Amino acid sequence: MLKALLVLSFILLFAGYVFAEDVIVKVSLVTEQGIGNEIGTITASDSKYGLILTPQLTDLAPGLHGFHVHDKPDCSHAMKGDGKAVPALAAGGHYDPANAGKHEGPYGNGHLGDLPALYVSADGKATLPVLAPRLKAADIKGRSLMIHVGGDNYADTPAPLGGGGVRAACGVVK
Repeated sequence: MLKALLVLSFILLFAGYVFAEDVIVKVSLVTEQGIGNEIGTITASDSKYGLILTPQLTDLAPGLHGFHVHDKPDCSHAMKGDGKAVPALAAGGHYDPANAGKHEGPYGNGHLGDLPALYVSADGKATLPVLAPRLKAADIKGRSLMIHVGGDNYADTPAPLGGGGVRAACGVVK
């Protein structure tokens, strides 16, 4: 009887780790006209070190890209105040639940939307995982993942929002 109770206790204790489900996010290109072709997926997995984001993406420009969690689960284009359409503007700004209002990168004390840069190889594929040490899968549910044109320096100087370019691809986290 004691052995059965110990086994049951062990199973219940680790059930959260064993049965934690990965979150798979479908990612599509985005333009001023709206959501374009699907280019693959990003799998979000909890680990003891934080959230691991593993891309399986194609058709992106080679190099480093700004990579962020955005606040709203919507990759639609929207109009700015000047009447110009902006790709995936409906996703809102970077995820900032504590209203830090600062860009300090994935390892700093700023908002939680900054992720490590996404590397895209010369053939246009992104397959290298990144680690977001301050996030869990539950944090990104009901939000969106955004890939920007160009890199991100995690500061507002010399250019706002880390100097990343326009929004290039987006996926809603369900």
